[in-house]
Amino acid sequence: MKAIEIRNKYLKFFEEHGHKVIPSAPLIPINDPSVLFTTAGMQQLVPYLLGEKHPEGNKLTDYQKCLRTNDIDEVGDNRHLTYFEMLGNWSLGAYFKEESIKMSFEFLTKVLNIPVEKISVTCFAGNDEAPKDEEAAKYWEEAGIPKERIYFLKDNWWIAGEEGPCGPDTEMFYDTGKPKCSEGCNPDCDCGKYVEIWNNVFMKYFKHKDGSLTELKQHNVDTGLGLERMTMLLQGKETPFETELFAPIMDKLEELQKVDNIQSRRIVAEHLRASMMVIADGGRPSNIDRGYILRRLIRRMTRHLNKLQIDLKETENLIDLNVENLKEMYPELEENKETIKQVIIEEQNKFVKTLAHGEKEFMKAANKAKAEGKDVIDTETVFKLYDTYGFPPEVTEELAKENDIKVDMEGFNKLFKEHQEKSRQGSEHKFKGGLAEQNEQTIAYHTATHLLHAALRQVLGDHVKQSGSNITTERLRFDFTHPQKMTKEEIQQVEDLVNEKIKEDLPVTCEEMSYEDAKKSGAIGLFTNKYGDRVKVYTIGDFSKEICGGPHVKHTGELGTFKIKKEESSSSGVRRIKAVLIK
Repeated sequence: MKAIEIRNKYLKFFEEHGHKVIPSAPLIPINDPSVLFTTAGMQQLVPYLLGEKHPEGNKLTDYQKCLRTNDIDEVGDNRHLTYFEMLGNWSLGAYFKEESIKMSFEFLTKVLNIPVEKISVTCFAGNDEAPKDEEAAKYWEEAGIPKERIYFLKDNWWIAGEEGPCGPDTEMFYDTGKPKCSEGCNPDCDCGKYVEIWNNVFMKYFKHKDGSLTELKQHNVDTGLGLERMTMLLQGKETPFETELFAPIMDKLEELQKVDNIQSRRIVAEHLRASMMVIADGGRPSNIDRGYILRRLIRRMTRHLNKLQIDLKETENLIDLNVENLKEMYPELEENKETIKQVIIEEQNKFVKTLAHGEKEFMKAANKAKAEGKDVIDTETVFKLYDTYGFPPEVTEELAKENDIKVDMEGFNKLFKEHQEKSRQGSEHKFKGGLAEQNEQTIAYHTATHLLHAALRQVLGDHVKQSGSNITTERLRFDFTHPQKMTKEEIQQVEDLVNEKIKEDLPVTCEEMSYEDAKKSGAIGLFTNKYGDRVKVYTIGDFSKEICGGPHVKHTGELGTFKIKKEESSSSGVRRIKAVLIK
C-alpha cells in the first residue's frame, strides 16, 4: 500500500466516523513561541485543546507536515528522518478512551488489514500522581488484543513542557516477526522486534508548576501515526528509503555516484526532501533559528553529494525528480518548484566558497601547529572548522594525512557529543512553553501582532505580508515581506500608529464564517492552504481584519504602550521587528 493511499484511507475513515478534515498547518508555525518548526499535529490546535471552540467542531482529523531537528546528525542510518508526515485525529471533549481505542483498532485491523497477532499495545503503569490505566487496557482487551500483549509502562505519559494539559497515553506496536531478544522482550525493548506505529494521548489532567495535578473539565484525545514508518512496515521494507517516497531519488543517486556510499545517498535524499518542503512553506536560509536549520540541511546534503562525487549541477535534476515523485502528495512543491531551485542552488554556491575558505583555515592551523613543533591539530580547531565553516571532520582527517599531521578526532567526537546534547536541550527548551505558554501576556502580544501587521501595511504598502511570528511573555517578534531596511521615520510612524489604535481602546471581535466569505469580507489570510471550510475572523475596530485561531484581548486598551526595539533583516526579502508592550 502506497503512502498516499494510507493517508487517504485514514482521513476517509475518520471522516466517516464524524470527524472534520482540516488542512495541514505550514511547517513554519505562526504565533507559536515553543518551536522553530511544526513538530506535531497538536500545535495548530493549542487554543482548542485548552477549551476554545474550533470552527470545524469538536472532532477533527488531518495529515500534518512535521520537521524535527534533534537528530539531524543521525540521518543517514536506516531510520532517522528530519521531515515526516503525521496522521492525527482529535477529540476536543467529544469522546475519550473507549471510542478512541475502538476506532484505532478498527482502522489498523479492518482498513489497513494488519493481523491482530501483529499488534501489541502499552498503557500507563501509574505513579504517585496518577493511577495505572486499567481502563485503557480493558478497552483494548474488549477490542480484541489479548491480555498477554497489553503491557504497562511508566513512560506512557505525555505533557508538552513542564506545565499544562497532560495525561496517560497508549501506544500501538507492530511486530516485525523478528525473534525475541530475550525472555523479557517487549515493546519497551530496543531490539527492533516491536516498532511503534501510533500513539493516543488522553489529556485528562492539568499539571501545575508545583507538580500537582487537577482534572480538566474538557477531556481531550490527541493521536499521532507516522506515515513513513507505517508505509515501510506495510510494504515489508527494512527502511523508509526503500519505499516509493525515496526510491526514485535513491536509484538516481546510485546511478550518478562515482563512490558507493549508502549513508551519503540517504542523507542527500532525506535532506533534499526536507529542504524542499521548508522552502515551499516560505523558509529561507539564514544564520539564525529556522533559517540556520535550513542552511544546515542544504549544506550537509551538498557535502554528501561531493562525497558521492556527484556534480552539483545535477541538483536541479534531482529537484525535478523529487517534485514529479511527490507532487500528488504535496502539490505545493510543483507550485514553488522554481523558487526551490533558486534557493537551494544559491545556497550551494555560497557553500562551495565556504568549503574553500575552510580549507584555507585548515592550512593556517596546520602550519601554525608545525611551527610550534606539534604534530596534532587541537580539538577546538577541528570543531571550529566543522561548526563555523561547515567543514566535515572526515575531510579534515584527509587533509591532515596529506599534510603529515594528525587531528585529535577522539577529542573532537567528545566535543561533538557535548554540542549535540546542548542542541537537544535547546530543542527541548524551545518546546518548554508548549500548551502552558498561552497566558495573559502572550495573548496581549498576539493581539499586538495584528495591530503591527495592519500598521506596516498602511505605512509601507499592501505588499507587506506576515511571514512568521514568535511570541514569548517578554516580547513579540514579527517577520514580514519588505525589500529594504525600514527608515527611522517609517519605524516611528508604525509605532505611533499602533499606539494610537491602543489608545482608541478599539473592540476586538470574533466571527465564524466560511473561508470564502472571510475573503470577500476583506480579511487578510496568511498561508491560505492551511484553512478549513470554516474560519475565525478577528476584527479590531475598522483598522484590522485577519483570519486567525486566536485568542485575543477584548479591547486594545488592555495592551499598554507598544515599543519597537529593533528592525533587522531576517532573510532575503524578509524583515524582522522585535517589540515589547510596556504596562
